[in-house]
Amino acid sequence: MEYRNLGRTGIRVSSYSLGAMMFGAMGNPDHDDAIRIIHRALDAGINVIDTADMYSRGESEEIVGKALRERRDDVVLATKVHGPMGDDPNQRGNSRRWIITEVENSLRRLGTDRIDLYQIHRPDPDVDVEETLSAMTDLLRSGKVRAIGTSTFPASEIVEAQWVAERRGLARFRTEQSPYSILDRGIEREVLPTCRRYGMGVFVWSPLAGGMLTGRYRKGRQSDTHRTTYGFAHMSNERRLDAVEALVPLADQAGISLAHMAMAFVLAHPDVTSALVGPRTMDHLDDLLAGTEVVLDDDLLDAIDAIVSPGADVSPLAMAYQPPAITTPSQRRRPRIQRAAVTI
Repeated sequence: MEYRNLGRTGIRVSSYSLGAMMFGAMGNPDHDDAIRIIHRALDAGINVIDTADMYSRGESEEIVGKALRERRDDVVLATKVHGPMGDDPNQRGNSRRWIITEVENSLRRLGTDRIDLYQIHRPDPDVDVEETLSAMTDLLRSGKVRAIGTSTFPASEIVEAQWVAERRGLARFRTEQSPYSILDRGIEREVLPTCRRYGMGVFVWSPLAGGMLTGRYRKGRQSDTHRTTYGFAHMSNERRLDAVEALVPLADQAGISLAHMAMAFVLAHPDVTSALVGPRTMDHLDDLLAGTEVVLDDDLLDAIDAIVSPGADVSPLAMAYQPPAITTPSQRRRPRIQRAAVTI
């Protein structure tokens, strides 16, 4: 396993990180099996476990906490805050009120007294970033959190947060976690160069494009209706399926699996620190670990570029963040002027 610097934090992390989203009701509900998977990942040299409070409403954090009872000091433990954790409208978001409350809940579920990397799971357009950074700064000073980061932030919001931190004397975000795969290359345009400019470490999620680059989903063979309808609409996107069909022969010619090619592709980018893998079963993990030594040569990378251009997304990834400027029609359309009727 290769180890890389996590930006300028001084922390060294494995090039593969274990994502825990699939542990719990969202994926594998068997706690003992999930713990075995976590231990297998640690034994293979992975030293980062990334989870979030909202994954299975805290169950993922609880499983990770159980797994790390005797191995906490061996792990860079990362979790996130932002997503809804109840029906109360204040049990979510990036406000100081919620962050200070929810970090205590995460610490309890994880069974630890500190979080190595505490991340804001998504931007919150209703909250001033200074409010968020002020709360995170206090957590750093208290020792409950060791480093702070963002997840799926646009480049403009990363820059704004850096400027606010400098002007207000607050702690700054040290990492970003973004979606990145052969099919989803949009972050190459601005997010990755921005992270480089500010010395931020970069974790990338969904390097297998939500499962499309495992080789199990091919044109005319999408049999898993759960994944193609429940939050994974991209799985049946024709443009993405066409790209997969063009990529399969490249992997075959190189003598590697499509999944191993996909993982090696994201790790080839000089601004990517670590790629998150989110196995649901031991077989999934073992298959991915078998590709840790795969390195793509320039000819293969050029061939991939010819199929999916650098900086291009084949189509929107269903789980990716879309800002209100895109999702809210009133922010994209001028209001119609109501003219008074003229009576003659």
